[in-house]
Amino acid sequence: MENISEILKWYSLSGVDEICADSPQNILAVGADHTISAEVKRRQDITRVAQENAAAVRPATTLLAQSNSEALNNAREACRNADSLEQLQQILSGFEGCSLKFSANSTVFGYGNPKAEVMVIGEAPGAEEDRLGKPFVGRSGQLLDKMLASIGLNREENCYITNVLPWRPPGNRTPTDAEVAVCLPFLRRQIELVNPRIIFLLGASAANAVLDNTDSISNLRGKFIDYTTDTGIVIPTLSSFHPAFLLRSAAQKAKAWSDLLRLRRKLYGK
Repeated sequence: MENISEILKWYSLSGVDEICADSPQNILAVGADHTISAEVKRRQDITRVAQENAAAVRPATTLLAQSNSEALNNAREACRNADSLEQLQQILSGFEGCSLKFSANSTVFGYGNPKAEVMVIGEAPGAEEDRLGKPFVGRSGQLLDKMLASIGLNREENCYITNVLPWRPPGNRTPTDAEVAVCLPFLRRQIELVNPRIIFLLGASAANAVLDNTDSISNLRGKFIDYTTDTGIVIPTLSSFHPAFLLRSAAQKAKAWSDLLRLRRKLYGK
């Protein structure tokens, strides 16, 4: 019995972990019965088809990954050459490493005071922003202006407003991780050039992209979380609900108001 146990253990260590017939067969023996059971053949066919499918998909997947990696590297390299917001906008307008650019009408860059105390960041342009080429000019933008004005801020004097993505996703769909990744270097460079005292993040998508996490907006809002630029500057961020969400969920406006009060206290101490 001990010998059988040792043999089975040896088989297992050798990778033999499945029985394909009722009795062992010597396929090298002359006249041996090489008949394969229907179940074994079925398993072999399934394995073969899976391997063929994997081989067919792998080159396309690899090429896509290489393309995304190359686009990201190009974006990072391009951003290093921007010494001003004007230069960065020109570089972004000529950048073709994100497919969203080819379905959008406009490249929506940031807008406002380039030396603002507060930088407001949303997720992506909507239809009206795409048409006019400016961030937050639709219904959600009008609400945002009222929210900022309630604590003494506006985009002309002390705010700079932008988005994670400069191009509108078709049908306002959720952007892919690859699309966000390739656009982030431009946003990070924008933050460095503006160098605000506080970053105000609107919505989970913007907060997750900037803070590099996957927390819900309910967990993130109302708390100051430090963001560190590529040059080592630490800037506090405050997350809150996106104005578009508040238009659909008016009951959450009270929480957004409390976030605005926190932002004002951080800026002015009152």
